[in-house]
Amino acid sequence: MSTRKKSRSKKKAVGKASPTAAVAKTKAPTSTVEGRAKKAKAKKAGGEPKPKRVSALDAAAQVLAKADKPMRAQELIAAMAEQGLWKSPGGKTPHATLYAAMMREERDKGAASRFKKVDRGQFAFNGKAA
Repeated sequence: MSTRKKSRSKKKAVGKASPTAAVAKTKAPTSTVEGRAKKAKAKKAGGEPKPKRVSALDAAAQVLAKADKPMRAQELIAAMAEQGLWKSPGGKTPHATLYAAMMREERDKGAASRFKKVDRGQFAFNGKAA
């Protein structure tokens, strides 16, 4: 006979949850309906709702409609801030985001787009669009 000892490995039990996990599971998650109800109550309690902010695309369309020449995205960002229509919430490259959004609108809407690409990086207001 062999005198070999069996080595006992310390394996974690599979399927057992820790006591803290059991407490977390018993807590009912907040549903979206409850969250909406709380927000509605807060709005009613506060009085007036916040005014809706103008998007960068809408502000760019307004600036291009007033402008008599095509503009680049960086020029549009500066003009929107100057006219008080829109300002960047703190992003590093708002001009790149605006450029991509204008390109996407022109691609997706075609002739109905508010923007018309005139030259490389330059956009004009598409007067045909409503």
